[in-house]
Amino acid sequence: MSLFRLEHVVSFGDCDPAGIVFYPNFYAWVDACFHGYVRAQGVSHAVVCHELGARGLGLMETGMRFRAPARDGDVLSISLDAIDWSERSYRASYTAHVGESLIFEGFETRGIFVEVEGRLRAAPVAPLRRWLG
Repeated sequence: MSLFRLEHVVSFGDCDPAGIVFYPNFYAWVDACFHGYVRAQGVSHAVVCHELGARGLGLMETGMRFRAPARDGDVLSISLDAIDWSERSYRASYTAHVGESLIFEGFETRGIFVEVEGRLRAAPVAPLRRWLG
């Protein structure tokens, strides 16, 4: 059971010369999946930042384990599987499949960044959790 799912049809332009998805594209699609989830909760990145006085919901750490290649024409289904909350960050876990084939497992650790004395700092995430649960 996933929290949110994004489907992307892989096109020729998504691929490297070997004909498989150029790996940075997976990170862009994971980001799109997260922001799709935020929008599905009835808010947007801009609204959340405005309401929380934040500069952004930024990345602190990210990683991916690639299991199989994705190619031109594949329908890639990216799932936001879970969000684990801590005081000043949250970790979103993802998987992606083409049909039954696992393509990658990944994660993002994100924070709410506010400006304090001219520097960006991670703020408590409890207010965001109320929106995203």
